[in-house]
Amino acid sequence: MSKQGSSQAGILVIGDEIYRGTLFGAEWSADASDRSAFGEVVFNTSMTGYQEVLTDPSYAGQMVVFTAAHIGNTGANQEDLESTKVYARGVVIGQYVDHPSNFRSKQSLDQFLKDNKTVGIHGVDTRALTLELRKQGVVPGMILPAREEKNLAEWKKKWLGIDYGSIDWIKNVTTKEPYRFQPKPFEKVEFNGKKHNVVVYDYGVKRQLLVDLAKRGCDLTVVPADYPADKVLALNPEGIFLSNGPGDPKLATYAVSSVKTLLGKKPIFGVCMGHQVLGMAMGAKTYKLKFGHRGGNQPVKNITQGSVEISSHNHGYAVDVETLPSTAKLTHQNLNDECCEGLSVPSMNAFSVQYHPESSPGPHDSSYLFDQFIQMMK
Repeated sequence: MSKQGSSQAGILVIGDEIYRGTLFGAEWSADASDRSAFGEVVFNTSMTGYQEVLTDPSYAGQMVVFTAAHIGNTGANQEDLESTKVYARGVVIGQYVDHPSNFRSKQSLDQFLKDNKTVGIHGVDTRALTLELRKQGVVPGMILPAREEKNLAEWKKKWLGIDYGSIDWIKNVTTKEPYRFQPKPFEKVEFNGKKHNVVVYDYGVKRQLLVDLAKRGCDLTVVPADYPADKVLALNPEGIFLSNGPGDPKLATYAVSSVKTLLGKKPIFGVCMGHQVLGMAMGAKTYKLKFGHRGGNQPVKNITQGSVEISSHNHGYAVDVETLPSTAKLTHQNLNDECCEGLSVPSMNAFSVQYHPESSPGPHDSSYLFDQFIQMMK
């Protein structure tokens, strides 16, 4: 059963297109410094897992369009958070369900967004919107009360002129100080064998990545994205993990520099942004995808094994495989557009994938990659 909730009419504006709906979540603010209400508009094809998506730091600066017909069914809880807050700048959905039906639900999505000061709009024709985003590519957009349509020219000048690709979003989301990862009781991290000292570069790390590493016996020290390589080596890690993160990898020159120094000295495993950083450290180039890969149903071919994995994705950039050096090899390829989904550098004990092996939300086909990292350290 769905309910309209707020009766305040709203509009989503992208370019010259206007999509009408009803506002929900946090109260809209006219303050241009407010973190919600405007951002880069992207779409996600996952059927569920909206809470994990919204709290993924890789969505910093972006407004998420959910293509699933109904959103809000399972409510929200404290166990499915991928970080401490919502990083998405706005939420766009078709039909909002504000009567959650799940034993783990503690509050509605509407209240969850209110608590996280995030604006949403529902009742939007998300099918038409997704087709438009596929045609135009990623574009800036904004959510406004319908009453502000008369001031549209002013808001466009103020908000739609922002170049999101020029902002180093990693610096906005990374930890400010190193810390030891401590699992929570409900995460059920139990490991009695020999532990591995692992340093995690936080480019915007999802919590489930840390949980899956800890479940395999990794004692994790999480460090800022610009943490110097010599300080990482001083921690004497057995392995180094490069996390996911938002934005254009070309701006993360500090990350690329550190990984260049660390290559060959310690086993390295990268995911998403970490994959792009590893590729650039090897001398490869990256490029922006027209509308990116975001969802829990992306088919990826494992070239080494000759198998196909259904995988969870959230990225707008890719490594240009044509620019990889001969010392690196392509290991995974996207079956939709053939972009690089994985690479390895055997001579330097390093490998990475563009997609998410922790698959939260999503399938678990790729969890073997964590075990591969453990074996590399052994």
